[in-house]
Amino acid sequence: MDRLRSKIRDIPDFPKPGIIFKDITPLVKDPAALRLSVHQLLQPFLGREITAVAGMEARGFIFGSLVAWELGLPFVPLRKPGKLPYDVQSVAYDLEYGSATLEVHIDAFDANDRVLLIDDLLATGGTAKASCELVEKTGAKVEACAFVVELDFLKGREKLIAYEIHTLIHF
Repeated sequence: MDRLRSKIRDIPDFPKPGIIFKDITPLVKDPAALRLSVHQLLQPFLGREITAVAGMEARGFIFGSLVAWELGLPFVPLRKPGKLPYDVQSVAYDLEYGSATLEVHIDAFDANDRVLLIDDLLATGGTAKASCELVEKTGAKVEACAFVVELDFLKGREKLIAYEIHTLIHF
């Protein structure tokens, strides 16, 4: 994972003073590093009864769609409000520095779906927890959550104790 860690750069004071943003842009720019991260994200879930992959807007789309493609499964985007053209379910939640809402089409999942949730970063856990709630609101089950990066000091994992979590890189 040192190879992947070297592709994540720190951006100080973004999006506000005192925050050190973990920028994955160099990782996704490097095809070999991106391929490695996708394969490492999906590895624990090979042979499992996962029926769909969901990713949170926006960077979860990058990793989630690639994991879904590799697994031969549907990808479901969890979007910001006003981006989906059909009837939606929604969940509002708090972020480290504000609040947000996620939406999904009401027919995105079936009641029998077992969903792997993918995002680039687990910080305080607000987005991930809201994503789990949103998937479950549709009647589907969250099988597990997988992240490229986890900021351990923010203790986001504590909000997800009901779920299996797989993370590639810890800071």
